Amino acid sequence: MTLSWTPGHVVSPELARSLIAAQFPELETDQVELFGEGWDNTAYLVDGRVVFRFPRRTIAVELIDTEVRVLPRIAPLLPLPIPVPRWPGRPDQGYPWPFAGYEHLPGRVASDAGLDDAGRERAAPVLGRFLAALHRVDPAGLDLPGDTIARADMTERADRMRERIAGAAARGLVGDPQPVLRLLDELPLRPPPAPARVCHGDLYARHLLVGEDGRPCGVIDWGDVHAGNPAVDLAIAHGFLPPSARGAFLDAYGPVDEGAWAFARLRALHYCTVLLPYADDMGDAPLLREATLSLRYVSS
Repeated sequence: MTLSWTPGHVVSPELARSLIAAQFPELETDQVELFGEGWDNTAYLVDGRVVFRFPRRTIAVELIDTEVRVLPRIAPLLPLPIPVPRWPGRPDQGYPWPFAGYEHLPGRVASDAGLDDAGRERAAPVLGRFLAALHRVDPAGLDLPGDTIARADMTERADRMRERIAGAAARGLVGDPQPVLRLLDELPLRPPPAPARVCHGDLYARHLLVGEDGRPCGVIDWGDVHAGNPAVDLAIAHGFLPPSARGAFLDAYGPVDEGAWAFARLRALHYCTVLLPYADDMGDAPLLREATLSLRYVSS
């Protein structure tokens, strides 16, 4: 059976170098290193300073186009660095899709940092301030898509979440699944209506950069940026932060409706149910640790 994260097209280092050299001759391409592989993109680090992302599946093409169009306009409004696409590439040499290059941002993804609760507590106000600034951005005039895949309505995903929880328990990735299933039944499937704001749309530990001190220093992977309900992004406060840190997050972010906060917890649980089998299948031990820890935070 083809897994949902099986890529449709993977760019090799040789093809990446050839595409970049042909379209951006001003860049040095002697060093082209694999930088990361996710659901949607394969990333290469070029000359230690530019990251090029190549879509791995058709659905990611539109996401790259959105980043190229939107990120340069919102980056100056945010208190943390975000990747700004400066080198938009076009299909060529048998590769059928557009791609893009960004200045490399320092830091490492938070899911690889092995942060303890104290480190996450230090991160909480930084995250709160970042999301407050993002959610103040008016989407009018930004040519953003709306919430076209119903991120703020988990009705269609609830049954799949139950199946994944049971599957994770069968693999030994989750202990007794019943408390998690009960939590799923208790949380709202939709947040209260709210004015559309600019949302990251896919904010979890793998899309957060942290520095040597563990503090957030950047936010990456903006393909899901859209105009929608801000409760979608608040999931990171439940999935990345221990309960002891959420007060500091809210102090920095500002008031949150109780229903929106509860829905954000469900969104965080959804990430857990997806990341546990994915990390296990990929043999990604740091991400599996993060997903397991996230499930504990969400369930607390």
